[in-house]
Amino acid sequence: MGKASIWFGDFPLERARDRGKGTLLEHLGIELLETGDDYLKARMPVDARTRQPAGVLHGGASVVLAETLASWAATFCVDPAKSHCVGLEINANHLRPVADGFVYGTARPLHLGRKTQLWDVRIATEDGKLVCVSRVTMAVLDSPSGYLQR
Repeated sequence: MGKASIWFGDFPLERARDRGKGTLLEHLGIELLETGDDYLKARMPVDARTRQPAGVLHGGASVVLAETLASWAATFCVDPAKSHCVGLEINANHLRPVADGFVYGTARPLHLGRKTQLWDVRIATEDGKLVCVSRVTMAVLDSPSGYLQR
């Protein structure tokens, strides 16, 4: 028997991609790629937009990718008529420099509670070498009627 999905309904990947247009996500080239029953995956280029002056991926860009993944994932784990999610805390351990290509982030929940969610985000190179490990805590707040339009 397969794993039950964590998503509240279907994850609207195309809708989330559209909502990223004209935002920091588009500026940094972050692309949402796929979802599974318990994960969300995206990629980000390592180029002039995301490198630090030393010529490697900026740690802040990795944090943006991690928070993007956790925020979208958290948003689609709750009933939008009742709740919405906001970032509460993020930490990141940067493990390896990357000078070019793409990095791929995958977010998976460690805890999906009534008031908080905890997400593990792993960022790796195209060949699977771990670049950054991040943990993102999301607060689950009550939504006024019609608060968040998906």
